Amino acid sequence: MGQFIEKKARKEIFSLKPYTPGKPIEEVKRELGLDDIIKLASNENPLGASQKGQKAIEEQLSQLHLYPDSNSFYLKQKLSAMFDIPLETVLVGNGSDELLKLLAETFLNVDDEIIIGEPSFSEYEFVATIMGAKTLFVPMKDFTHDLDSMIAAITPRTKMIIICNPNNPTGTIVTKEELASMMSRIPEDILVIFDEAYYEYVSSSDYGSGLDFIRQGRNAVVLRTFSKIYGLAALRIGYGITTQEITEAVEKVTEPFNVNMLAQIGALAALDDTQHVESSIQTNELGKAYLYKSFEELGLSYVPTEANFIFFDTGRNCREVFEALLRMGVIVRTGDIFGYPNYLRVTVGTQDQNQRFIASLKQVLGQ
Repeated sequence: MGQFIEKKARKEIFSLKPYTPGKPIEEVKRELGLDDIIKLASNENPLGASQKGQKAIEEQLSQLHLYPDSNSFYLKQKLSAMFDIPLETVLVGNGSDELLKLLAETFLNVDDEIIIGEPSFSEYEFVATIMGAKTLFVPMKDFTHDLDSMIAAITPRTKMIIICNPNNPTGTIVTKEELASMMSRIPEDILVIFDEAYYEYVSSSDYGSGLDFIRQGRNAVVLRTFSKIYGLAALRIGYGITTQEITEAVEKVTEPFNVNMLAQIGALAALDDTQHVESSIQTNELGKAYLYKSFEELGLSYVPTEANFIFFDTGRNCREVFEALLRMGVIVRTGDIFGYPNYLRVTVGTQDQNQRFIASLKQVLGQ
């Protein structure tokens, strides 16, 4: 490392842990010379993008010379009507990742603390570290957020608590009753962020959304995305719902034109694509049932999921299984990056993809 960087760069950047994305298809093609590849690593929608969203984007391609609406007004208006909330309580960002970073920039100071479950989405620690804040990790209990222990971890320096619900990578949820109990015990000056990127896939009637607490006037934020069920991951667009006071504060640190025009257009149209959402849910439910049955036949334990991925125990070193699957053109996600060296996380795909994955897994495991 050069002396200039070592002396002049902010010290926080040297503590950052690089994000480990799902391995891209193009990279596997280059490295292994394969052409027939399926990617079940990044929880993308196997049915592709919302057709209504895609069509709306195609119709706007002649407008690429114009700057986007800096306020994302029409998308905010649509979300406001959809959830029956004031327009002034909606944030739109370049993916929910950007909204997490903006929330950190708005609220976190050096030596503040955030509390998160472990394992969970690595971006939470990333945005805290950038701001010089500290992350307190509370181990999951039965692969689910241990809310009692998270509350016990609160100190005078606690600024944020983040709940990923459903949780990535385990797919588990926190129920309405559990969330209500938690919120009744959390001081009101702590910001609670509910990351609900996968909420559309939830089938359990016990699921609890953070929206209930925002409507009660609590200092909370709900983050959601168009990347998953709407299939618009390449456009990088997500939204947040919170109080007007928090929205106004976050907008002070938001760059102008942070969400591109095609993303806004595609997301706006995708919200009306109920057929795509319903088909995606049905495909996911059928895929889950098939994968559960297959894992059971293989004698492999798994975590029942409320999302579009499954965390399961291979019974051996996950890196070895991952590499073997990779050579067969099947990309999944290793569990060692989450602290589970025998686990893999697999995205629920189409039936053909699921069958190919299981056939490949059987071959790798020698069954």
